[in-house]
Amino acid sequence: MTWLYAVQISATVQTKPAEITLNWEPDGFGANDYVVYRKLKDDTNWGSGIVLPGSVTTFSDTSVSVGAAYEYQIIKHAMGYTGYGYIYAGINAPLVDERGTVLLIVAADAVSLVGELTRLQTDLTGDGWFVIRHDVSPDDNPASVKALILNDYAANPERVQAVFLFGHVPILISGQLDYDSHGARPLPADGYYGDMTGNWSVELDPTNRPSYLPANVELMVGRVDMFDLPGLQSANPWPSETELLRRYLNKDHAWRHKLVAVPRRALMANRVGDFDGQAYAASGYRNFEPFVGPGNIIEADVSDTSPPEQRWISLATNSAWLWSYGCGGGQDDSISALGLHDIYNDVWSSDIVDQDAKVVFSMFFGSHFGDWTRTDNILRSALATQSLGLTACLAGIPHWFCHHMALGEPIGFAARLTMNNTDLYRNQSNALPRAVFINLLGDPTLRLDQVSPPSNVSASAVKGAAMLSWSPSTDSVLGYHVYRAASLEGPFVRLTGSPIRNQAFTDTTPFAASHRVYMVRAIGLQTNPSGTYFNPSQGVFVDADVTSSNAPPPITLSLALEAGSMRLEWNSQSNVLYRVEAKSQIKGDSWTNISGELNAYSAMTTFVDTNWTSYESRLYRVVSH
Repeated sequence: MTWLYAVQISATVQTKPAEITLNWEPDGFGANDYVVYRKLKDDTNWGSGIVLPGSVTTFSDTSVSVGAAYEYQIIKHAMGYTGYGYIYAGINAPLVDERGTVLLIVAADAVSLVGELTRLQTDLTGDGWFVIRHDVSPDDNPASVKALILNDYAANPERVQAVFLFGHVPILISGQLDYDSHGARPLPADGYYGDMTGNWSVELDPTNRPSYLPANVELMVGRVDMFDLPGLQSANPWPSETELLRRYLNKDHAWRHKLVAVPRRALMANRVGDFDGQAYAASGYRNFEPFVGPGNIIEADVSDTSPPEQRWISLATNSAWLWSYGCGGGQDDSISALGLHDIYNDVWSSDIVDQDAKVVFSMFFGSHFGDWTRTDNILRSALATQSLGLTACLAGIPHWFCHHMALGEPIGFAARLTMNNTDLYRNQSNALPRAVFINLLGDPTLRLDQVSPPSNVSASAVKGAAMLSWSPSTDSVLGYHVYRAASLEGPFVRLTGSPIRNQAFTDTTPFAASHRVYMVRAIGLQTNPSGTYFNPSQGVFVDADVTSSNAPPPITLSLALEAGSMRLEWNSQSNVLYRVEAKSQIKGDSWTNISGELNAYSAMTTFVDTNWTSYESRLYRVVSH
């Protein structure tokens, strides 16, 4: 019953009047009271709280504004235990379409994936990142890789926000920590690459390096590393390191573009229990409710006699899950009570990959998982699956806090927050905060909610202007934003003040270069169990050369009877003038302007001739100028 150590919060919101209502699961054993706190995202303390009776499971906050977001902490006091819950809730929280600079560090084992890496860089740009890429050699050491990051950060510390390590980038091993009662030892520490000010004493002996982060980590850091994943327990050896990296990039692209559909639900497999208040699985119960809402956290059966179809591996492979948490006795490549092997009901790494566990974001806790450099490590295996596996982390010592993802922050934000947390975010017991082995395996820029992007973006040039059109998103969206840059690498500047409803846009604003790259993003009002926020899709790109043509494309005119009048409709381009002319079929009759000058505002323009019945026959033409 580890959920007792969490307060599982969801929220509903309204705009008139502005109100955020928090709801949480009842304790079940009788809480003494709940204390509700509120702060802004960047505040460093919670201030004073509001005390509520233990029988209450809802709280309405009316001192809120539309267009804002707030962070809530609820502490539950009960007989013998304390529960903590967190949610980041908002009402139409603002659009974030520019996210800063991400440093993409690519190892030599991955550079052959030319097409996939180019697509990744385009996808990162399309999600609002400016990408700086560095390729590194297996002969490099962690210090030389970090020097590249430090140089980029020093050049623009306000913009550089994230580091994405792709491939077998050199790994710093650091400290002397025993998180699992198997002895103190050095462990991998990717926080090193995000810490821009701390002293890590990078000598040859890893035991002389820090066990705890020597300073706050400034950058979000995530790693995708498929080295030493042969699948030894698999009936068929796993694909090569390069092919596993390719598989990951294909999944990453599909997730970003909403090419896969995943139900909003989470899977729990809690074998360990409360463990004297450590309550490892509280990381799952606490984080998942703001993402999936009440009733959507499903428990796998982790008893010794559980039916095979109710075990974690069966549930994880038979259907798709947004999040999953699993804890049990661990080895490098297995975890007990989640699978179907031997007397311990182990699940092996080979089961996760071969049977294709369909989980997007995974949390695990077990012995030895912290050293993810080992052969067929469970955490990295979660990223090697065929369909969905995109991130994994060791959560429970210390606990992770991911609730900001519900309003659009990337998972790297959660990793950085967890690395830097001491006691602002809490569990009854939160051992080893700021430990160097806190790592995110996966792309740190990935977000929780996706909007289907527009498609078929095209551009043409008319009189020095760029005329864009596109096919709509398959989602119900508010409209589209259009962005412009001198090259595909960016940086892109938004041209639209508010989302435009039409699937067409004309850029007549001055720009130094005749060659331009445009990006179009669909904008949705995302609703989830933490509230609402404006959510941009991936960007779709098109090149335009405004010097290539000064004439609009051919006009296709259609006629239709409409309520006793003749309705004319033709394809048009915004900010181009058109006129409708007419004449009879009598020889020598001249064309007459019957519409005046019509300024087009979209991809189609119409004109209604109410006098057409005055003529025995009539010819029409549309002229652009």
